[in-house]
Amino acid sequence: MLRIWLVLILTAVITSSCAKKPLPPVSIEIPARRVDYLTEVKPVLDKRCVVCHSCYNSPCQLKLSSFEGVDRGASKQAIYNGSRLRSMEPSRLFIDAQTTSQWREKDFFSVTESSVKEGGNNSLMLQLLSHKMKNPQSQGNYFPEANDLSCAENGSELAIYLKKHPNRGMPFGFPPLKPEEYSIVAGWIAQGANGPNAAEQDMFSVIAGDDVDDVKRWEEFFNTTDPKYVMTARYLYEHLFLAHITFKTGSGVFYELVRSRTAPGRPVEVVPTVRPYDDPDTSFYYRFRRIHSTIVHKTHMVFPLDREQFARVKELFINVDWLQKPHIMSYDKLISANPFLAFEQIPPRSRYQFLLDNAHYIIMTFIRGPVCKGQIALNVIHDHFWLLFLDPDHDLTVRHPAFLQRHGDDLSMPIERGSDNRLFSALRNRYSRAAIRYYKARQDFYSSYHYDGQVIDSIWKGGRASDTPVLTVFRHFDSASVHKGAIGELPRTAWVVDYPLLERIYYSLVAGFDVYGNAGHQLAVRLYMNRLRIEGESYFLDFLPRSDREKTMREWYLGVDFSRVNYQPTSYPAAIPFTTNAPQREFIEQVVEEHVLTETEIQFDHNYQRAGEKYPDLPESYRNLDDILQGFDAVSAPGTGFVRYVNDQQANLFHVRIRTPEREDAVISMVIHRWRDNVTFLFSEKNTLNSEKDKIDFVEGFVGSYPNYYVDLTIDDLPEYFSLLTNYNGSPEHVERSKRFGVNRAKEHFWGVYDWFQERFNRDSPDTAGLFDLNRYFYEAKE
Repeated sequence: MLRIWLVLILTAVITSSCAKKPLPPVSIEIPARRVDYLTEVKPVLDKRCVVCHSCYNSPCQLKLSSFEGVDRGASKQAIYNGSRLRSMEPSRLFIDAQTTSQWREKDFFSVTESSVKEGGNNSLMLQLLSHKMKNPQSQGNYFPEANDLSCAENGSELAIYLKKHPNRGMPFGFPPLKPEEYSIVAGWIAQGANGPNAAEQDMFSVIAGDDVDDVKRWEEFFNTTDPKYVMTARYLYEHLFLAHITFKTGSGVFYELVRSRTAPGRPVEVVPTVRPYDDPDTSFYYRFRRIHSTIVHKTHMVFPLDREQFARVKELFINVDWLQKPHIMSYDKLISANPFLAFEQIPPRSRYQFLLDNAHYIIMTFIRGPVCKGQIALNVIHDHFWLLFLDPDHDLTVRHPAFLQRHGDDLSMPIERGSDNRLFSALRNRYSRAAIRYYKARQDFYSSYHYDGQVIDSIWKGGRASDTPVLTVFRHFDSASVHKGAIGELPRTAWVVDYPLLERIYYSLVAGFDVYGNAGHQLAVRLYMNRLRIEGESYFLDFLPRSDREKTMREWYLGVDFSRVNYQPTSYPAAIPFTTNAPQREFIEQVVEEHVLTETEIQFDHNYQRAGEKYPDLPESYRNLDDILQGFDAVSAPGTGFVRYVNDQQANLFHVRIRTPEREDAVISMVIHRWRDNVTFLFSEKNTLNSEKDKIDFVEGFVGSYPNYYVDLTIDDLPEYFSLLTNYNGSPEHVERSKRFGVNRAKEHFWGVYDWFQERFNRDSPDTAGLFDLNRYFYEAKE
């Protein structure tokens, strides 16, 4: 028996040692000249690596958008883990550790260090890049955000991984670097993968000369010790902590607003709290820290703090009487997690008007905020809807602040439980029940107040050209985008948002959401967002005839036990005189065409169809952009062949280039809206989908941060392409025809196509553009 055990142990040891034999070092000659990181290496990493490695969803937490991220390296810990029972320790770059040794203590490992002598290099990064150069073909399916993606920590693990997946070198599922790009990166790694020198590094923290005066002005404002300023600064910070701040001086530099242990004039030392309203447990100063990481679009939420904003903030918060004598509130957990308690002394009108002034940014934070991988926030919304806002003069919670004070407990949110919420507690739905109580009290309040119903003036029309009284939200499965105006065909649903709803959306999904939180935290937020969606939809329906309200809500919740929706319409009649049997459409058209401020330039686009209007015929020729858009409109009917058969989760957003001779090439975003009977599902949405009702909007310019596919057409291709979209049936013949137009990730010329779209985006939207993310590019690689 002993002999058998010895044999088994010896066999296991031999097998283990063989299986874990590392790859041979990459043979490389160290360049005679110094390869410069900033001018040579970083541009290559930005164009070919940062496009997947830049956010919480970066594979293996490897963020390559700055040298600090390169140096930090990778981790085996997955941030997105919906099953963890305890929250994980945060690992935010520039916040939760500052030095290489500190990151190693947090189990991050180097991807650039080599343990062999000169002439060879066995760093993980170079091994993966070299392997791709030798095995350039991409074959099979590639899911960079897959939960089970291997994160090799050493050469032995990498050898096992590449033996099992020989076509998974880097870039992952895309063509290899060009030889000259590879030589630059390889030479830099061979020289020790050095970063910026001390002088260059110091420049990253320097305030741009054009911005110095504005930074000084705002830091003085934020750090004034008068209680009115203290609480105003706290409110602003809690809403701007994710912002990429511009002072609109033309410097081209963006900043983040942070809480620092150090006063202005000294280097910033960030207070690393999980949430912006957490107790800092130390004295602090609000500071502006320059952003030097590569700008990526999915996190580039621009907020202006120019002189106009400075005057507006003083007008709204400082030059008005408060509801109470200004006083500094504590950071008690239950108070700070409830903005209706923490800031009850500030007039709700001031708070709401600030949010309305910046509605596009506020909604963007929920759409593109700390989640990066948006299933927590986004699987509770439909693929396409419009947002309207209640005018402050008609928002009873603004006009009568005592109502908010009276119902403060019912305005509490699950975020007050922090990052660790027991699953059983989350399922008990205590906060959703509180939200229902508040909602019903609110509806009763409005019913008793508006005997004759809400008028069109109850909808906020905006006050400046830059205002966004109508916003369009597109969901692209697990990413989304928000745009000014009424874009697309009439959506199935719409929301009207008042002050308490807008504030709770923000605090639940942005300020209070912890991407590192446990499963209970994520579930509680998900369930609570269900209630907020129902509120927004309900407030919209309150403008329609009383007989249409519940009927329409039931149509939005097909297949659901309607009693569990807890829908309560107001009892007042419609004050708007409707003249058609389509009041939803009639109300929207009246708001957009007759009510919103003309200077906002909000109007319907070419996708919108009037009642009874038919889809246009295909044009006989394509002489200009109008002809091209007419062609797209002609093939956008629900259930078009292409959307019925190409209905994968990574086939919702296509960027289309149309080469037009003698004119600038056109760019169209093909946005596919998946029909869902309802969005109340928790674990699977399959039973709610219906491809026969899927729709497409074709939007001029760029939509979204995560293109699922690129399409490259000429004018002469359009007739065949439109025919394919209409008649597509998934047959091998149609699949082959589609290859002629679409750019598969395995194509040798893929990077040239990507570069064209990216450069065009940068040129068209210089203030708000950033790198597109390729983590959700269609996964199937075929030559």
